[in-house]
Amino acid sequence: MLYVHMILAKDDSFVLIESISHFSSMVTTYTCSWLRRYSSQFAEEPTEKIMRKHENQAEMEKLTKIDRISNLPWDVLDTILVRLPLKDAARTSILSRKWRYKWTGLSQFILNDKCIHNYVSDKAARWREIRKIIDLVQSNHNGPIEKFKLAAYCCPNYSDLEQWISFLMEKGVKELIIREFSLVKHFKLPASVFCCPKLSHLDLYGCILKLPSLFKGFDCLKILQLSHVSILSDTLEHLIRNCPVLEKLTLLNLDHLAYVRIHNSNLTYVKIDSAFEDICLGHSPLLASVDIRMLPIDGRIISQQPEQGKVCTLIRVFGYLHGINRLSFSNQFLEFLANNDVPERLPSPFYSLLTLELKEIRFTSMKGIAASISILRSSPNLKDLLVTVHPCEDICKPVVDMMTGQCQSEFYFNQLKVVKIRGIIGTRAEWEFLKLLLAHSPVLESMTIVKFRGDRFSESFLQEVERASKHVKFINFSVKACKLFKLIHSCEQELKMISMEEPFHLEKGKAKMDEPFYCNISPICQKFGR
Repeated sequence: MLYVHMILAKDDSFVLIESISHFSSMVTTYTCSWLRRYSSQFAEEPTEKIMRKHENQAEMEKLTKIDRISNLPWDVLDTILVRLPLKDAARTSILSRKWRYKWTGLSQFILNDKCIHNYVSDKAARWREIRKIIDLVQSNHNGPIEKFKLAAYCCPNYSDLEQWISFLMEKGVKELIIREFSLVKHFKLPASVFCCPKLSHLDLYGCILKLPSLFKGFDCLKILQLSHVSILSDTLEHLIRNCPVLEKLTLLNLDHLAYVRIHNSNLTYVKIDSAFEDICLGHSPLLASVDIRMLPIDGRIISQQPEQGKVCTLIRVFGYLHGINRLSFSNQFLEFLANNDVPERLPSPFYSLLTLELKEIRFTSMKGIAASISILRSSPNLKDLLVTVHPCEDICKPVVDMMTGQCQSEFYFNQLKVVKIRGIIGTRAEWEFLKLLLAHSPVLESMTIVKFRGDRFSESFLQEVERASKHVKFINFSVKACKLFKLIHSCEQELKMISMEEPFHLEKGKAKMDEPFYCNISPICQKFGR
């Protein structure tokens, strides 16, 4: 039993043993090598003691031939086997007749591309491979199934999939994850899903979601992700309301979604990457992280017309969510938020906001920039600012004028320490934005600038800009250099894995900012013969 634990417990992993005799030979090999290593010590010991040790060794070899694994309690075997890829767990069926169908009784099943032979490329044929596994499990499984995940390149037969999901509901599944597959049309989600009281994680792809009339909610659901799901706005609102312990909500590319209304007092994380016409975050006092990317509807972004006397959309949606510590918005969503007059500061600041990410920012969009500046000025404790720019050479004079005016205003980002901006090309509006951040950030520690095209900016040019912080460090790249860095880093990781004698690394701290980006690649060339 000692040797079983040595193999199973090391690094919390499990080494698959193809047969009991294989297991015995492993232990014997280990024992013999140990004896050889310490043979010099044995030579000095008395003959009687050596004989006793040989007898003990013979006893150990005899004990290792006993099948101790098969008699382990099922919960122990299940804990071991679920840590293996399903394909490897299925290979235990060759051990003996007793082991033939043990793998079909597992509490967790993850069906991915590793479960399908590499030579099978047809999507329908790949599904038939998965169907074989499903049929075996349905025929032999007797206990509960806690987790099921489907994430494979295939084209499911929808009647098979619906039947399998119903089977999982009968087994009291807690985690149901159906990830991206080849979507021809949406399949109908079985009504039995909404009668599963233990469900804690629901991740659906490519289905039609309709709530039954008697739906009372998911009392245990903590994580909900819907991707390419067809669902009506009222249905989504009702579903979210009736998940009292829901913590994480992710909505990706939903169909037929006119508006998003989120009311949940327990929700802490929301991510939306979809098309919609309006949004309301309502009563969600615990929201800490919000990530919203607004997609076009029929190729266009819905732009609401300003209404006289109406409050700005930015205030309506986010003005009273005081606990948020991370925001991430796309430019399209910022333009949506800028409907009606955008205030310089929100009536109720984001006191808890520590990280702000602005994605696909267009410095030709007056609305998007106005909303961005308003959020920045309403975040007194902001520490990290991440900006991704959508490159555009067009000049927008109103944006430049607004930036110039903001630079002359008396306000500061008193806690801002890290700024990362990717994708700029050096337009006047972009420079005014950089100057605004540098002039109004007294504790700024680093500013990373990644230029979209051409060479990076010279260090002397950046040093000439007026700065509130004298200790700010500039990290300055071009996109071309970043791609090279990623390639080199990838090669470095590969070379580490094959234990290269001469370490490969970037030459750090040796190149001046106006010198070419360079690195030591000779070890790579030598290793690969190039």
